[in-house]
Amino acid sequence: MVIEGLTQAPFNSTLMGAMRGAANHFGLGVSDAYLYGASGHAFIMNIHRVLCPSGPYCWDRGPFYDLLRNVGIATTPLGFHHAGTSVADRAASEARLRDALDRGSPCYLVNMEFQLITGYDETGFFTAQPWPGHDFPQAHLTFGTWAELGDEIHMDFDILDRCEPVERRVAVKAALEFAVDLWRRPKEYTSEGYGVGPEAYANWIGAVEAGHGPSHGNWWNGVVWAECRRQASDFLKEVAPLMPSSDDATALACEYSVIAELVERCSAKEMDQAEKLAQLAQARDLERAAISRVERAIEGMS
Repeated sequence: MVIEGLTQAPFNSTLMGAMRGAANHFGLGVSDAYLYGASGHAFIMNIHRVLCPSGPYCWDRGPFYDLLRNVGIATTPLGFHHAGTSVADRAASEARLRDALDRGSPCYLVNMEFQLITGYDETGFFTAQPWPGHDFPQAHLTFGTWAELGDEIHMDFDILDRCEPVERRVAVKAALEFAVDLWRRPKEYTSEGYGVGPEAYANWIGAVEAGHGPSHGNWWNGVVWAECRRQASDFLKEVAPLMPSSDDATALACEYSVIAELVERCSAKEMDQAEKLAQLAQARDLERAAISRVERAIEGMS
């Protein structure tokens, strides 16, 4: 059984690559920028104190799922699964996934990456590989054993269904409110050792000062969060007519474009430490100013 035409987009953020595939499957007709922006993902940045590459995965996705409904995608989480998950619990989750796929609802897992589950055969599930030409992560998940994951099983399953999207002005306002809340109440959105909003920048700067700037985690966090900020810029351009001042929206789009460029530069492992610290501080200050501008825009949308 295969859901015909269901593919995952090759974004750096594999969560959003999976959502792009689902949006296409549901015929939602939204741009990449609107999908990133209205779901709030364009404004996320989650950084571990030592720049662990787990940053793009280890944050509270509940508010993101709520905003994603505004776009037209409803998420049903099946809970956390691990090496100790019983045979009965594995079988129950697998049965729910097969039922969803049979009715045409895409599913996804997150273990090392987010992957759409596009169908199944008698042996297991077919799992999308996000990046063409790369064999990682696995393209199959064997029923019962999940043998392809070895000992590294720390996995969530989710079912995706189409729901009715809200009016765009409502969705945009909710997404901008989320962006502000991420910055003003960062501890609400992640766990110990990680930071979002201003704490993300503080953790990144501290990790670079501690010598983690040349790490794989520095590069991976940089390319993922730069992609998000670039989509934030494009989102703000697209929704400018819905905001109180198109001039303010244009200015915000420019600010997020500069932030994206700075963050992408800082992804470079070989960048001089002092230069990286200066550019991270510049990106932080620009984002702080952008959030204040977003707050003013929200007041005008009330």
